[in-house]
Amino acid sequence: MNRVLNKLLRPLAPLLVIACLLGGCAVPGSKQAALDDALRQYEAMVRWSEWDGALMFLAPESLEEHPVTELDIERLRQFRVTNYTIRSSAPYDEDNGLRQVVEIRVFNKNQATERSVIDNQDWKYNDEANVWLLHTGLPDVTQGR
Repeated sequence: MNRVLNKLLRPLAPLLVIACLLGGCAVPGSKQAALDDALRQYEAMVRWSEWDGALMFLAPESLEEHPVTELDIERLRQFRVTNYTIRSSAPYDEDNGLRQVVEIRVFNKNQATERSVIDNQDWKYNDEANVWLLHTGLPDVTQGR
């Protein structure tokens, strides 16, 4: 049985490798895998309006420069995210940074209105901690159309 499976799967191995390379598959433990994981987790936090959890992705320097207050979090809690769409994504600084433009649709619970917010994200890789951190803060839900 094992020999039969090997015989069937062996010709598919090069195709799988090519598909992975063309599809941008990330090697577990790599910088790309860490980026994919960070972006996926951050998106999930924002989609579920888990603003306290989204704070964990902010770079300490960013928080020092622009501290997030309890009032800021309470303001964010007035909104429920209805959609999160990545509009563009571009690496820079020899793949140690990523600029991403995200459209976030939010529903204001107090005013029963929905608006679209553009969130310009700047992610940078931290070599010491082997993590990607967001340097542009949480989305500004007060802007938008």
